Amino acid sequence: MIIVDTALAKRAAQNNPVRVAMVGAGFMAKGIAIQICNYVPGMELVAIANRNIEHAKVAYNEADIFDASTVDTVAQLEINIKKGVVSVTDDAFLLCKANGIDAIVEVTGAVEFGANLILAAIENQKHIILMNAEVDGTVGPILKTYADEAGVVYTNVDGDQPGVQMNLYRFVKALGVKPVLIGNIKGLHDPYRNPTTQEAFAKKWGQKPAMVSSFADGSKISFEQAIVANGTGMQVAKRGMLGPTAAPGTPLKEAIALYPIEELINNGPGIVDYVVAAEPGPGVFVIGTHDHPRQKHYLNLYKLGEGPLYLFYTPYHLCHFEVPMTIARAVLFHDAALTPLGKPYVEVVAAAKIDLKAGDVIDGIGHYMTYGLCENADTAEMENLLPIGVAEDCILKRDVSKDTVLTYDDVILPEGRTIDRLRAEQRAYFKSEHELSKQV
Repeated sequence: MIIVDTALAKRAAQNNPVRVAMVGAGFMAKGIAIQICNYVPGMELVAIANRNIEHAKVAYNEADIFDASTVDTVAQLEINIKKGVVSVTDDAFLLCKANGIDAIVEVTGAVEFGANLILAAIENQKHIILMNAEVDGTVGPILKTYADEAGVVYTNVDGDQPGVQMNLYRFVKALGVKPVLIGNIKGLHDPYRNPTTQEAFAKKWGQKPAMVSSFADGSKISFEQAIVANGTGMQVAKRGMLGPTAAPGTPLKEAIALYPIEELINNGPGIVDYVVAAEPGPGVFVIGTHDHPRQKHYLNLYKLGEGPLYLFYTPYHLCHFEVPMTIARAVLFHDAALTPLGKPYVEVVAAAKIDLKAGDVIDGIGHYMTYGLCENADTAEMENLLPIGVAEDCILKRDVSKDTVLTYDDVILPEGRTIDRLRAEQRAYFKSEHELSKQV
């Protein structure tokens, strides 16, 4: 942050701003627009794409910009960028093709569309900034491989809990402390929540009921912790994670006692997990160990206790407020806030939210039919489990009872989807990599 704001100030002084385009104009996208347009010198939001152009215009209007120009060609968009006129369009792929744009911020939460957009952005040498854990947790490792080959940054964002967790993880590692658990603090987890149960809450905050439901039913936290695992090489302790529930208001320092301490210390690469109802929420935390007696003495002096586990936490995450810092890190320093380390370490698999029947067409994440669970990637591969990011629009071949985890054998995949092609590429690429490593 200290380096980033100075670098942005320099770009502002040089009248050479980081130029950003955004895809999506929903609840979170509006906040990003306000932040970039009003509070980030050295950065410009030059275009917004959305299926409904009026929503894109509203996003600019809420950022006090009222002269957005509607474009439907790359040439029009490029002229506007040169003239300093902001643009709106219903064709997101124009943003990927246009010169003069440094980074694309993807804020849709859509898996199939998001995958296609990311591929187009990479092909056109644009850095990828994701507020879309769903696509990242489904095909992030192979998309990162494409991005590396193109020389662009592929990253999730600061502000969202995964990015904040990664910042804290990097900080803790830099101290010489070994992270053994990276955690997320949640207020609610009920796998049977759906858009109907969450409608009132969604209306209160101006959000979509299905998006709110994806948080409540655990799908979103599963994606969040999966991409943290994929960025660190950690795994999960069991399917669905441990996820202890503390008494409401329990201080985090007490709540971590709900985890199996000895297992944490001896758990190899460490685990990702979460806790419900602990305070301060909705923050993040890292539990770590240290093996140097003198450094342990100092940690005790600095009020972190005698060990063997030391708790570090960030008491908040500020979502869209922090997104511009991720953009600047990517464009100015080629540094990712959170990106896959290599192969998948944790997948998010689909479990039945209700009894499902043969012939049913599975609905979307956060809807009525499925919820997501973290599972270690090697187990998911061995058991042929169906990722929830792939499940939408699949047709069930047979009845599946409530809480059963679906497999590929249970469904008929839609034809011609990019997400299925990328899943196949990801599986083949990292399987080959694994086989090569065994031969060395």
